[in-house]
Amino acid sequence: MASWSEFASDEPGLADAIRVLIQQYGPGLGYLATVRADGGPRVHPVSPVITDEGMFCFVVDSPKRRDLERDGRYALHSFPPEDSDDEAYVAGRARPVTDQARVDQLAGNLRAAPQVDWRLFEFTVDVAMLSRHGSNGATPLAGDRSERPAVQVWLDPAGATTGPRAGIGPKRRAHRRRAVVEEPVPTP
Repeated sequence: MASWSEFASDEPGLADAIRVLIQQYGPGLGYLATVRADGGPRVHPVSPVITDEGMFCFVVDSPKRRDLERDGRYALHSFPPEDSDDEAYVAGRARPVTDQARVDQLAGNLRAAPQVDWRLFEFTVDVAMLSRHGSNGATPLAGDRSERPAVQVWLDPAGATTGPRAGIGPKRRAHRRRAVVEEPVPTP
């Protein structure tokens, strides 16, 4: 799986648009999905931090932190903008940051309270998606469905072990580091 900085280097326009949606209210805001011990999904609001070095999240002692410590798979979805249904989605694995200098730097920059029991995680990127809903701003509930959202998807085939890219062998992955797809989303 790619780091945020590798993804951003590979697809700077897409990474910047996702960053804008995640940071649209100032600090990063998103819905974090984790995997519970019984395999079910769990969703939490979080404040991800995106820097030139990566995407991080301070997580307090909680069920979501225990989920990430046990099974690092995650999905992050942006909060919805007030004026559209545009959305950003990133999925991959969360890893605890063990480099104390990096932890101290981010904690200092963000004024993370030292007395709080939090742990810093870095989110790698296996999939990144941006969906733009056009000039009408929102997905119509009824009526004209001719204007479909524009969707961009970035896949990191080097990290695919499950899902639709699982059959791509290492040789093919090396030649397909970057995959960006722009397509309308089919409507029911």
